[in-house]
Amino acid sequence: MQLKKLSGVQSMGVFLLLVILLLIVVFVILICKQRKEPDPGDVLDVDLPVVPATEEKIYETTGEKIFLENSPEGWLPVFADVPACAYQNEKFVSRNDRVYYLEENQIISRFGIDVSYHQKEIDWQKVKASGVEFAFIRVGRRGYTEGVLTEDEYFRQNIQGARDAGIDIGVYFYSQAITPEEALEEAEMTLELLGGMELQYPVVYDWEVISDAEARTDDMTAETLTACCVTFCERIRQAGYTPMIYQNKRTSLLKLQLPELTNYDFWLAEYNPEATYYYNYQIWQYASDGTVPGIAGNVDLNICFKNYAENQE
Repeated sequence: MQLKKLSGVQSMGVFLLLVILLLIVVFVILICKQRKEPDPGDVLDVDLPVVPATEEKIYETTGEKIFLENSPEGWLPVFADVPACAYQNEKFVSRNDRVYYLEENQIISRFGIDVSYHQKEIDWQKVKASGVEFAFIRVGRRGYTEGVLTEDEYFRQNIQGARDAGIDIGVYFYSQAITPEEALEEAEMTLELLGGMELQYPVVYDWEVISDAEARTDDMTAETLTACCVTFCERIRQAGYTPMIYQNKRTSLLKLQLPELTNYDFWLAEYNPEATYYYNYQIWQYASDGTVPGIAGNVDLNICFKNYAENQE
């Protein structure tokens, strides 16, 4: 009896010791996992590894064709007269969900956002203090069912707030035009709402495919969409602003006649750790789920390779 009782006490002691050791190990692991998030002003680590893209990719073969993965179209021709992308993936670095581009260890890119009524009330002073250098503000939109033109409900408020905060401004129009005449109508509405105000960044034509609902634009051809882009951009340029086209990778390759659009700057939307678009672009919208102080909820994040404020045409 004495021996059995002693063995029970010893077993209990061993069990308690193991529990204590396990708790210590868990505590150490948790401590090790914690890391101090650097402030936006911290020095960038230029040796950050490049994370491979996880979404669809584009591959070039002999400079004559590109392959659009997960696409029934498969191989597409490379347009020799459309400038290819010259950015080098190893020169992109990221910190706190923000992407920067380096040349000789110096940041040469600018960080910005684009907003509409979806973001509701914005504290633009906080946005500016967080390091945002430019903002594209939606001026208006066309509906994808009836095609009605509507001013963005927060356009005037956002323009004034961003301007007062000292943020460089561009604007964009969300198009669902189905003819060049409608694209011209959208350009005229944009110019009327701008009223001649000074902009540091371009006026952008943002035509998008509606993938989750039936839309009036479902049968849009590449020829017609390209003509809409040209019509909008030329009217904007005629008014003294810099025109730009916004488009995602797939729609750009499948629904735009790119050789006819080389006179306009391009804003790429591709949500990948690294851009895989073959052709050149001046702005890359790399995230739609970003966070910025002063904005409740998600916001699009962009990196710009051209300082339009200093290089206005």
